Amino acid sequence: MDLGIFAKTFERPTVGGVFDAVRAHDLRVAQFNMSCVGGPSMPASIPEEQARAIGTAAAERGLSLAAVSGTFNMIHPDPSVRERGLRRLDVLAGACDALGTDVVTLCTGTRDPDDKWRRHPDNDTDAAWRDLRESMERALEVAEAHDVTLAVEPEHANVVDTARKGARLIEEMGSDRLKIVFDPANLFETAAPDERRRRVEEGLALLGEHVVLAHAKDRRADGTFCPAGRGVLDYDHYLEQLRAAPTDPPLVLHGLTEDEVPDVLSFLRTRLGHD
Repeated sequence: MDLGIFAKTFERPTVGGVFDAVRAHDLRVAQFNMSCVGGPSMPASIPEEQARAIGTAAAERGLSLAAVSGTFNMIHPDPSVRERGLRRLDVLAGACDALGTDVVTLCTGTRDPDDKWRRHPDNDTDAAWRDLRESMERALEVAEAHDVTLAVEPEHANVVDTARKGARLIEEMGSDRLKIVFDPANLFETAAPDERRRRVEEGLALLGEHVVLAHAKDRRADGTFCPAGRGVLDYDHYLEQLRAAPTDPPLVLHGLTEDEVPDVLSFLRTRLGHD
């Protein structure tokens, strides 16, 4: 299992500096974000020369960009916000070949108008699911046009907040271009140890064959996020289940500061048996 990291963990004045920081930790995989070049995660335009410069900088360092972040609120209550997100998804997907990746990560969104990571009670309505389907159908048209894969992440605060809903979405969309980012810390806020392990097992049983990227972060007992190995998640159990899954996705660290990277990498490398 390859280890990777969110590139935006490292703040540097140039993208080459960001990639150098990734490689300095003996990592060869990164999840990229256009914010690493000083703009928004989903720009209104990406000049081809900029995308090619990013891709070249990664390749020169032997760094694989496992995915690029393309999160926007797919069920925002304002349709114009969803429309803008879809336009920018088209821009990002169109740059993927030059960037050197073929996976765009998505979140499924929330009815909260101000924060796409904040839960809203209307997420559980039929109308929210219909809007998700409509947005996803159009997103998959974008993916088909640019020959990329979309990877959604079940997330406690979003409309797809369980592994079962992730499996339902994949079944209803019926597209080989729709895959999963699996992050067990996103499947609960607070839960008993047995329940946490059950959700990991259920999640990978339902979604394992569709997982193209796995995330490594954690939750404290109070439900707040923390770096992998510093919370309540049973990482030995998670990694055992992930290894048994049909795919072999890279495990990507996030939710940590640059100063925390060495200790978290040591924790994960020990458990994975990496030298």
